[in-house]
Amino acid sequence: MLLCVSASHKTASFDLLERLSVPTTPVAPLIAAHDECVQGAVVVATCNRFEAYVDMDEPVTAAVAVGVEATLSAIEAATGVPASELEGSYTVLGGGDVAEHLFSVASGLESVVVGEGEIAGQVRRALTESRQLGTTSGELERLFQRASEAQRGVKNSTAIGRAGRSLVRLGLELADSRIADWSTQRVLLVGTGAYAAATVAALRDQGAEDISVHSPSGRATKFAAKHGLRAVSAETFPAAVAHADLVITCTTSETHVVSAATFAAGRTAAEAAAPASVGCPVDHSGRRLVIDLGLPRNVDPDVATVPGVDLLDLETIRLHAPLEELQATDAARDLVRDAARRFASVGERKNITPAVVALRAHVFGVLDAEVERVRARGDEGGQTEQALRHLVGVLLHTPTTRAHELAESGRGDEYVSALSALFGIEVAPETPASRIADAG
Repeated sequence: MLLCVSASHKTASFDLLERLSVPTTPVAPLIAAHDECVQGAVVVATCNRFEAYVDMDEPVTAAVAVGVEATLSAIEAATGVPASELEGSYTVLGGGDVAEHLFSVASGLESVVVGEGEIAGQVRRALTESRQLGTTSGELERLFQRASEAQRGVKNSTAIGRAGRSLVRLGLELADSRIADWSTQRVLLVGTGAYAAATVAALRDQGAEDISVHSPSGRATKFAAKHGLRAVSAETFPAAVAHADLVITCTTSETHVVSAATFAAGRTAAEAAAPASVGCPVDHSGRRLVIDLGLPRNVDPDVATVPGVDLLDLETIRLHAPLEELQATDAARDLVRDAARRFASVGERKNITPAVVALRAHVFGVLDAEVERVRARGDEGGQTEQALRHLVGVLLHTPTTRAHELAESGRGDEYVSALSALFGIEVAPETPASRIADAG
C-alpha cells in the first residue's frame, strides 16, 4: 500500500520546515532501509513542505504504523528533529488518498500561492533523486509519473496558473508598493539556481534594469554572463549589499548569507572609499528592502534591526498570499480527483489480477483433465476439444469482466469470497483490491 507522511505550511511552522529541509544525509534511503516491508520511498522537500511517499508491502493492520515509524526515525537520523517535536505537525495519508494528494501538490493546489509552477519541477526532481538513490518502486514510479501527467492536464485545461502567482512574483508585488520606478532600483540577487533565473525574469518584467548577482558557491560569473548581469565577487559583496536598494536571496546555503554584520561591513567599506573632500559620511538614509526566498533562511533575522532596512521573508509572503480564484481552483480539483480515480482504477485492476488468474487456472485445470478423457475416448479431428475450449472462454468472459468492475468499485473482496465459496479457490490475503482501498 502507498503511504504519505506530510508536513507542510498548512500543518507546520516555517522554522520546523526549515530544519527538515537540511538533512545531513538523504532521507529516502534511511526510510527504505528501516524494515524489509518498506518497498521504496520518495521524499519531496521544498520551502513549503516535507513529504515522504512510502510503498509498503505489509498487511494494513501494520503498514501505517511501520511506515510512519520508518519515516520519523529517518527524519530524526538525518535532521536531528525528534519524533516528539514533529507531533501535531504532520498528517498521514494512505491508499487512494495518496494519489489525490500528490496530484494536488504537483498541480500547485496545495502551495502557499495556489497555482505556482515551481512545485511541478520539484516533484519531478524528487523522483529523479530517488531513482539515483535506488529507493523507488514500481508503484512509486507509477504514482509520480501519473502526478506529472495530472499536473500537465491541469495546466493545459484550467486557468489555475493565473489564479496564483509564484513566490518570486508575489514577493516583488509586495515590494512594488514602495518602489516608484523599478528602472532606477539597484538590485542585488544572491543565488544562481532555478529560483534565481525566475527572479531575473520577474524583475525585468517589472522594469528593473540595474541587476547584479552574487553566488556564495562561486557561480556568479557564469550566471551573470548567461543573463546579462554584473557579477559581484566575495570581496565586494558587503559593499554591494549596503549599496543596493533591493536585495533578493534565493540560495540553498545552509548558513545565512546576509546579516546585520554584512550591512555594517559594507557601509564601513563605503565610508572608507568615499573621497576625503566630501567631508561628510555616505548617506544611508534611503529605505532598503531585503526579500529572503531561501529555506533554510538565507538572511539572518537581525537584518530587520538595521536602520533603514526592511526584511520580507517567506512567512510574511505567505500571509499575503491572494485568495484562490474559486472557479479555476474547483475545475483543477475536479481534474485531479478524476486523475486519482483513474490511478486507483488501474491499481485495483492490478490487485484483482491474482484472483482472476487463480480462477482461470482452476477452470483450465478442469478443462485439461476433461480434454484428456475426451482424447482417451477418441476425439476424431479434435472437434470436441475445440468446442470445450471455446465454451470455457465464453464462460470466463463475464466473471473476468465482473472482477475488474468490482475491483474498481472497491468490492474486490466480494469476488475473492465468491471464489472461495463456490470453487474453494483461496487467494493470498494481500492481493484483493479491498486491502488497499480500505487502507485509505
